[in-house]
Amino acid sequence: MPDLVLLIAAAEEGKAVPKALLLDDYGWVAAAMAILLLVMIWKKVPGMIVGGLDARIAEIKQQLDEAKTLRTEAETLRDEYAAKIASAEKDAEAMMANARKEADAILEKAEAESEKMVERRERMAEEKIAAAEREALNSVRSRAAEAAAQASRSLIAQKHDKAADSKLADEVISSL
Repeated sequence: MPDLVLLIAAAEEGKAVPKALLLDDYGWVAAAMAILLLVMIWKKVPGMIVGGLDARIAEIKQQLDEAKTLRTEAETLRDEYAAKIASAEKDAEAMMANARKEADAILEKAEAESEKMVERRERMAEEKIAAAEREALNSVRSRAAEAAAQASRSLIAQKHDKAADSKLADEVISSL
């Protein structure tokens, strides 16, 4: 190792550096690189590298094609679902409008029926009142008739005697 340090120091000072087989250290590095390149070419390493790169390129192209296909499918699905959502919103709006119309119709029908029911109940109440009035009037009439009959009986009993009865009976018989 100290020899190497000495060689580097000597090269920096501009002194002559020893050569082996007529090559300095840069020549040996160049020769080693040339030998390495020849061995690589002889073993067909560049072909293997190019083949590996070609295979990787083909794989990447396949992945890109799959990604394009997936993107197209995703866009199709997105458009389809957007159309479905728009259709569902339209259906929901139509259903809401229909429900409002039905609710308004039911409300109108209920109001009309309640008015009819109120009218019927008013008529029934009026009829009950009229019936009660008729019954009261009939009751008053019948009591008045009873009272009049009772009063007439007592008056007849007080003012009629046997002579008046026989005279009345004679008149009735003669009229027949």
